[in-house]
Amino acid sequence: MVKKQFKNDSAFILKLVLYLIIGAQWIHLTNTSQSRVIPVPVGLVVGLIFASHEHFKIDRKLEYVVLLIAMFVGYWTQTGIYINLLR
Repeated sequence: MVKKQFKNDSAFILKLVLYLIIGAQWIHLTNTSQSRVIPVPVGLVVGLIFASHEHFKIDRKLEYVVLLIAMFVGYWTQTGIYINLLR
C-alpha cells in the first residue's frame, strides 16, 4: 500500500519564505587598506544544503529557483553581514 503525503499550502508558502530569507544572506569581506569588497553568497550555500537534505523532495527545482532569485535580490539590496579585514 502506497501512502500519499499531503502538505498544507501554508507550509509550502512558509518554506518558500524561509528560502527567500536564507538565500538573500551574503557575507561581504572588506579590506580597508585596498577598499576592496569580496561578496560571498553564504545563504545560497546553506539553502542548497537544506534543499538537498529535505524530507519531502517534491519541489526541489522550485526551491532552487527561489534560492537563486533571492541570491540576486540580496546582492542588489546589499543584505548580509559586513566583515572588515584589517591589514
